Amino acid sequence: MSGPNRQGTPSGGNNLNSRVGGERSGKAALKGGRPGGGRGSAGGTRTGAKGVSARETALDVLVRVQQEGAYSNLLLNTSLQKAALSREDAGLATELVYGTISRLNTLEYVLKGFVSKGLDKLQPWVRSLLSLSLYQIMYLDRIPPHAAVNEAVNLAKRRGHQGISGMVNGVLRSVLRAGPLPVIPQEMSWEERTALLHSHPLWMVERWRDEFGADTAEAVCKANNEPPAVSVRVNTTMTSRDRLLDEMLSQGVNARPSELSPYGIVVRGAGNLALSSWYRDGLLSIQDESSMLVAEAVNPLPGMKVLDCCAAPGGKTTHMGELMKDQGSIFANDLHPHKAALISDQARRLGLECIGTGSGDALELGEKFSPASFDRILLDAPCSGLGVIRRKPDLKWTKQPEDAAAIAKLQSELLDSAAALVKPGGVLVYSTCTLDRMENGDIVNSFLERNEGFGSVTFSSPLWNRLGNNVLARGQGMQILPQHYGSDGFYIAILERLRQ
Repeated sequence: MSGPNRQGTPSGGNNLNSRVGGERSGKAALKGGRPGGGRGSAGGTRTGAKGVSARETALDVLVRVQQEGAYSNLLLNTSLQKAALSREDAGLATELVYGTISRLNTLEYVLKGFVSKGLDKLQPWVRSLLSLSLYQIMYLDRIPPHAAVNEAVNLAKRRGHQGISGMVNGVLRSVLRAGPLPVIPQEMSWEERTALLHSHPLWMVERWRDEFGADTAEAVCKANNEPPAVSVRVNTTMTSRDRLLDEMLSQGVNARPSELSPYGIVVRGAGNLALSSWYRDGLLSIQDESSMLVAEAVNPLPGMKVLDCCAAPGGKTTHMGELMKDQGSIFANDLHPHKAALISDQARRLGLECIGTGSGDALELGEKFSPASFDRILLDAPCSGLGVIRRKPDLKWTKQPEDAAAIAKLQSELLDSAAALVKPGGVLVYSTCTLDRMENGDIVNSFLERNEGFGSVTFSSPLWNRLGNNVLARGQGMQILPQHYGSDGFYIAILERLRQ
């Protein structure tokens, strides 16, 4: 797993997933088009119970993310709770935070042409205010440009002085007079244009071009800027997907079955499902559709002994428990005790008794358990997380080109360590939520070269038989990209220990 809230805790995932509609495609932005569908407060300032507006809440989060390196999803959740905004304004604040971060290099490229003294010389809050205001102008169709400008000026007056508010007003009105933006110089290379148009670091565009080809690389970048859907996994020990889906539809929830996972339901505009009776009663868990595939790849059967090496916060662990019909045993390990406790909490909520937890270094599990003692092992490895950029846009700007190579050594060591605990005829699943070959196919290929007692069964698995026409084969595993199903990017390799 990579960073906090890897799979999305109920609160973290839901606030991020309230980004609905509103963003225009790159081409529409260039042409100045405004397709419908955007939501959010369109005009004047409304404040929550604490007297703070949606834009002011968003500005506070953006400044702290920039200055303190705070995780936007965690900080936004806390800020929304403190501001006590209406549901509509909470949605606007969420859209402004994630949208501004996601489109940051495009926004700043445009602003550089209108801020005479340079962005670097502005106070951080002024720079963030200009960015979030320009985001509204360029990408949100339900907010009139003049309203975005007026709200920015009012915020500048409250936080600064007349000179700052005048500068903010002048910059944004100059932007409006300039017409459709951004104007991309013709001499830019394809890579530079793609990085600017779809707001990604140049090195990511170049790496994905080399890995997937230009068209697919651009599709990945474009998909990363789309609002993510909310998906839930049905607890099949308590109900069926059809039954829960029917119940949701009868209560007016916009829901449909997942195309990717037979255990998933995709919902729109349902609010925070972690506050629903379905969640409290253990009928569902909030989980991305791609993430649901991992337990299916493990294919744990009732009565088996299973190890989850890096398990927190427990989405895949509990899914395996459900697939086993709560019969057998799962040991869920995480490095941190407080994260292991999260897994126990989820197991109790879902009524699963087969899950035990522990905390420790996954590299040292061989000291706790006998060799060849597990039927199934899941290594959902620490990774760069480049498959979840849609949910965590900060990753685009905090990750560096060398990060994948740095973490690959640990991934390789973890895989070797876990392999020693698999029974002959047992299965070891290696998964990540990233797109990088060095962390995925290269790791698995190298492992198989070192370990002749293992072979890949990925491409003979029921999972591949179901999805193989729509995802990519990479190395000895399958790669799901964000544009394939509108879900997170994931890599899954299914490895079997051969019988002697």
